[in-house]
Amino acid sequence: MTYIVFGFFGILTLGGGILVVTSRNLVRAAASLVLSLFGVAGLYVLLEAGFLAAAQILIYIGAIAILIIFAVMLTQRVAAENRAATNSQWPWALLVSALTFALLVYIINIVWPLGIRAANVPVLAADPTKGLGMALVDWGQYVLPFEVASILLLGAMVGSIFVAREHHDD
Repeated sequence: MTYIVFGFFGILTLGGGILVVTSRNLVRAAASLVLSLFGVAGLYVLLEAGFLAAAQILIYIGAIAILIIFAVMLTQRVAAENRAATNSQWPWALLVSALTFALLVYIINIVWPLGIRAANVPVLAADPTKGLGMALVDWGQYVLPFEVASILLLGAMVGSIFVAREHHDD
């Protein structure tokens, strides 16, 4: 029975993710993101990580995804479905993406010692919330990926603000 539930949540997560990246309508893509995030929450429940499942539902589905849906629906770009999907700056975006990927690979394989990843995996059995919190702030465990993810999210937010703002010729 567990395999069937896992398969359901896996298909829900992957199917929602595929719909996010293939949908040409922004509202449908945002709704598909909610579907995919719900599948991830279900996978957390199967892993007996109740705190992560609740955080996934409250933070990602309840706040961020709904914020994205409202932002998409309140912008003027929803009506402009006939626009081209690419812009003239795609080569620069490809270059920056490739450089960011190369930097991440360098950090993970060279700067961050290989022994840290395998040797100091936190044991979350006694108190999962405390163990997760300690793992995210301990230099010997996951503080570097946590900080890199926060910097990437900040860069994505600044980039989306830059792309979404109206261009004035004054």
